[in-house]
Amino acid sequence: MTNLINRQFCLASRPVGYLKEENLVFREVPVPQPSEGEVLVRVVYLSLDPTNRIWMSNMDQYMPPVELDAVMRGITLGVVEESRNPKFAKGDLVTGMLGWQEYALAEGTTGSAVRKLPRDMNAPLPAFLGPLGLTGCTAYFGLLDVGKPSEGDTVVVSAAAGAVGSIVGQIAKIKGCRAVGIAGSAEKCRLLTGELGFDAAINYKTDDLLAALDEACPDGIDVYFENVGGKILDAVLTRMNLHARVVLCGLISQYNATRPKPGPFNFSQILMKRVHLEGFIVLDYITRWPEAIHAIAGWIDEGRMHYAVDIVEGLENAPAALGKLFDGTNKGKLIIKVSEEP
Repeated sequence: MTNLINRQFCLASRPVGYLKEENLVFREVPVPQPSEGEVLVRVVYLSLDPTNRIWMSNMDQYMPPVELDAVMRGITLGVVEESRNPKFAKGDLVTGMLGWQEYALAEGTTGSAVRKLPRDMNAPLPAFLGPLGLTGCTAYFGLLDVGKPSEGDTVVVSAAAGAVGSIVGQIAKIKGCRAVGIAGSAEKCRLLTGELGFDAAINYKTDDLLAALDEACPDGIDVYFENVGGKILDAVLTRMNLHARVVLCGLISQYNATRPKPGPFNFSQILMKRVHLEGFIVLDYITRWPEAIHAIAGWIDEGRMHYAVDIVEGLENAPAALGKLFDGTNKGKLIIKVSEEP
């Protein structure tokens, strides 16, 4: 791999509000050479996630913020091009947090950890960054371990047409629950109640939220899977049943705020209804990921679960594509195709 160029995005400054072009710098550097114990990975696909925006900030968070001038953090899927580690061979498909770049070192003392893709699954590679990767595991453990739904429960999901929310609702249906999705367009609501099998969908941009929740959830809400925050969380809190559960997975409506937003104004309902609210980070479950991946793969094979991927070509388009997560124009799991599949 000598003399090859590695293109990468580095964090130049911390965004204030929405990500701007000057916050990232596009660089060309030599492809690194693996030392003993390391492997060189060519990145094929890069996952874009709302948490990318959190990592760019210096707010208190579940991982250290990305340092200025460092390669932007990101979850990737790639192929081993060179190996000096006996656990990996040239051609192995691996996934790990290798960042917004075309090549990266993995394992050893200077490289990030990677794991091989399961050999017993015949699935398209992008699926391993979606339902068979972090997003699928987020939906699975967030709903089942934190939300603890029982058959017959009403489960409400915000950002329901997104990569995580769409899987949450389908798992809820598989477990015998009533699934209600909240999304931001009529098209997305049709997707939820059509192909994805939700019982009801609410368009938060056009519907009266409180009236729509009353209609969609006549017996109240037992589990709320929260991805958004803001006015949606406030509305849902007023319709929670006694001893309901809130899975606090994301607050995407807050990530680009330039000042703290007040609320939730209906916070007292957590006390009055004895609601269990728990913050959830899927990295806490990483040792159990194979459990979720194999369960979801089985549901996909059986035709009980569907998913969509939104693939954007070219690493250079990653910053602009990230905005699709915040304006709602992505359709399914958002992925950058960095290079050709092996």
